[in-house]
Amino acid sequence: MNPPEPSRGALFDPTFGAGELSSLLSDRAWVTAMVEVEAALARAEAKCDVIPVASADTISSVLGRIVSADTVDIGALGVAAAAGGNPVIPLVKLLRSAVAAAYPGVPADHLHKGATSQDILDTALVLLCRRSGAHILASLDEAVLCAEALARAQRTTPIAGRTLGQQAVPTTFGVLAAGWMTALHRASRALFDALVALPVQLGGAAGTSAALYPHGFDVADALADELGLPRQDVPWHTDRTRIALLASALGTVAGAVSKIAADIVFLSSTEVGEISEGLPGGSSAMPHKRNSVAAISARAAARRIPGLVATILGSMDHEQQRASGAWHAEWETLTDLLRLTGGAVARIADSLGGLTVHPEAMARNLDITGGSILAERVTGHLSAHTDSARDLVTAACRSEHPLDEDPRLLEYLQAEEIRALLDPAGYLGHAQDIVDRALDTVARGPKGTR
Repeated sequence: MNPPEPSRGALFDPTFGAGELSSLLSDRAWVTAMVEVEAALARAEAKCDVIPVASADTISSVLGRIVSADTVDIGALGVAAAAGGNPVIPLVKLLRSAVAAAYPGVPADHLHKGATSQDILDTALVLLCRRSGAHILASLDEAVLCAEALARAQRTTPIAGRTLGQQAVPTTFGVLAAGWMTALHRASRALFDALVALPVQLGGAAGTSAALYPHGFDVADALADELGLPRQDVPWHTDRTRIALLASALGTVAGAVSKIAADIVFLSSTEVGEISEGLPGGSSAMPHKRNSVAAISARAAARRIPGLVATILGSMDHEQQRASGAWHAEWETLTDLLRLTGGAVARIADSLGGLTVHPEAMARNLDITGGSILAERVTGHLSAHTDSARDLVTAACRSEHPLDEDPRLLEYLQAEEIRALLDPAGYLGHAQDIVDRALDTVARGPKGTR
């Protein structure tokens, strides 16, 4: 048996979190899925009296042994595929030869009967998407749980809210983590919906199943049942909306991951230091470095995804009944999308699961502006005494005086009163309510959808 093959390379796959997805989306996984589809097609056709049961049993047995023994030469198959533009053509020839060698009495056309290359490739792709998609969803569940734990634990921990790169007003780290959680949860639901909508594909040469008439619909339904896939309504050779929706869902997952990774990298920077990864990476040159490697790797994987999504969306113009190039562009693109998205999610789950929160650093950073982060609150109270409240507080923030020592403000408010207003914990608005509502939303969300 040949060893498992990585999807792109053993050197970089672990860094970008591909893990088990490397084997689930490898060239060998593609071939295995195509062989499984051919075997299932023979069984489906036997159930519909298109070929004899004996032929289907023989084909299924021989192809099962080929999968178990892992005997297909991937490299040779790839070379042979170049002539016809897809690997199904030489694969069918190989499988027919194997069946004939073992059981000479089985007619060659009983294998792959009534199908076209796209039927086999599309259905194999659906199998790969659903198998790898289940892995991605499991990683998303893990990431959601990690973010949920942070939201619960840090529900009331004040932190500086930052807008446009600067401190704005206080919030809590629980609110930030709750936002991570809900984004991942929403993206997970969209991905789940896209995956479960992927059906079997069987339409024959030009989508009419003429070679299987009058059994075309019955065979397609039986094939779906054999493979545990949804039944198609009609063949979808050049209707790529399902593929586009899947790609878009994967891109949305990557976007949610990228936002979280960017937050983690910023908050763990030396000057901020409000969180740190549990197992940070080092530097080959600088012994002091404690890099947020998991978040960085997640961000790197996620950054490669929008271009791949664009390729899928840009390849939806499948002309007439079979696309010349647009269909072919999907195979590796979607495989890479699944691999990179799964890797990004796995790495952000690693990061979230090992985060250490530093409340003392959060408190320190809340205090570095000398109270200016509470300027909105001070302005609100001062406005009861003067119509120039905003101008006075703006001037005070630009001066070198702490707000509770600024003479312009002290004309209207006592120093003790101002100091009380500068307590971040007293100006968190609905922060705790936001966390609670987010937790409730996620707790209720999966029911009926997953």
